[in-house]
Amino acid sequence: MKRFNLEIVVGIFMVAGFLCFAWLSIQLGDVELFGDREYTVQASFGSIAGLKEGASVEIAGVQVGRVTDIRLDQEFYEARVEMAIDQQVKLTVDSIASIRTAGILGDRYVSLSPGGAMDYIEPEGTITETESAINLEELISKYVFEN
Repeated sequence: MKRFNLEIVVGIFMVAGFLCFAWLSIQLGDVELFGDREYTVQASFGSIAGLKEGASVEIAGVQVGRVTDIRLDQEFYEARVEMAIDQQVKLTVDSIASIRTAGILGDRYVSLSPGGAMDYIEPEGTITETESAINLEELISKYVFEN
């Protein structure tokens, strides 16, 4: 009888451990099980200079999304950036997307500046107003070699 109770306790402990491991894996892997909490928007930039997939998307310094895909638009030779934005954040049609740097030599991220329009960007919509990344090396070389 005691051996049976010990096996039940060990079994319950193993199931609880497995459930904790599964929950942790889902949370760290950003897996959505019960519907999307994000919607996708796109923006085109002349230069993204160092922006990578998984980079942060921020409004007023608060992370509201992440970069999910970067590809070259063959028609216009621009970088097409796809972003997943939190469902609670509504972007207006006149929002501006800018590539910024965290600190002097930090990682690149996308900064969104909401506009004042009354209409919102639909899921799978496009942010039309963009500001490309500032390439510090190009600015320094222009200053040094033009004098």
